[in-house]
Amino acid sequence: MLLLVLSVEKKLGIQGEDANGVITGVDFLREVNLGNKINLKGNVVVIGGGNVAIDVARAAIRENAENVEMYCLESREEMPALGEEIDEALEEKIAINNSWGPSKIIVENGKVSGVEFKKCISVLDSTGKFSPKFDDNDVITVKADYVLLSVGQSIDWSNLLDDSNVGLNKNNTAIADSLTYQTSEPDIFVGGDVYTGPSFAIDAIAAGKQGAISIHRFVWEGQSLTLGRDRRQYHSFDKEDIIVEGFDTTSRQRPSHLKAKTKSYTDNRVTFTEEQMKKETERCLGCGAVVIDTEMCIGCGQCTLRCEFDAIGLVKKYDEVGTTFEKLPIKLAVHNIKRAGNITARSVKNIFANK
Repeated sequence: MLLLVLSVEKKLGIQGEDANGVITGVDFLREVNLGNKINLKGNVVVIGGGNVAIDVARAAIRENAENVEMYCLESREEMPALGEEIDEALEEKIAINNSWGPSKIIVENGKVSGVEFKKCISVLDSTGKFSPKFDDNDVITVKADYVLLSVGQSIDWSNLLDDSNVGLNKNNTAIADSLTYQTSEPDIFVGGDVYTGPSFAIDAIAAGKQGAISIHRFVWEGQSLTLGRDRRQYHSFDKEDIIVEGFDTTSRQRPSHLKAKTKSYTDNRVTFTEEQMKKETERCLGCGAVVIDTEMCIGCGQCTLRCEFDAIGLVKKYDEVGTTFEKLPIKLAVHNIKRAGNITARSVKNIFANK
């Protein structure tokens, strides 16, 4: 068996999440985009603090929810949602409650009636990994007619790895080689969330491509899984250790907004003003263009060979325009006159020099 596993997911696992009135954020947005009316009513609680959670909350307002509140583990500064998204949510009277984690969804007669939250003391551990801690003595209960979950999903291997040697980490992600994505079971390769945990879709796409390369090599006898592979170990640019003097640091222009129309899905952003357009087009975007000192550069091309990052290139430019045969005497006349004058001047100089 050859297996490439990219994503194995299930619901969050909160007690009571299968009750009527509990909807995952992705499913909710899918129904909205398909034009299917949800017709929410009463109090809606959105659990999550990312951009998708804000999309869910703002869509809930437009689906006739009377009151929408968001609850997330992170503090306002730690929220993964963009600042612009948060501001727009607040403009639409969506309450954002920070540092609260759901512990139980309260169900009455098969229908959700509220959510129990615990105070979140910290989201990350000392190593920067996701490991929230809660204060069990600080608990609140929020009334809810609908609960929209937008906090991601967890890994559910079920019996997929039965009788295999695949090792798992504490967070249920698979242990695999970071270059080849091969697990301790030679014919099982993993990537995406089941390997990295919650991450970006583009990372899962890249892992799928690299995993496919590994499988292709694996099935061909005598092939190396590592030869010629790029580990893609990139380091973030240290923005604190740079000199910006002499560079244009003008900030990007932001479009203004019309008054939010909470019952409409139309975009309330407007175009730049004339003044904003001028400022935006005047900004230096760091295109990399440089000015060559023609008095110093002789076109040897050594800089292009020495640069380790191929940031410099040398291109032969044909910027001289020739002339026709009929106009050639006229073109040469200027040079002939200049040449004759130089010869005469040197002759006179030599005459006086010999006296």
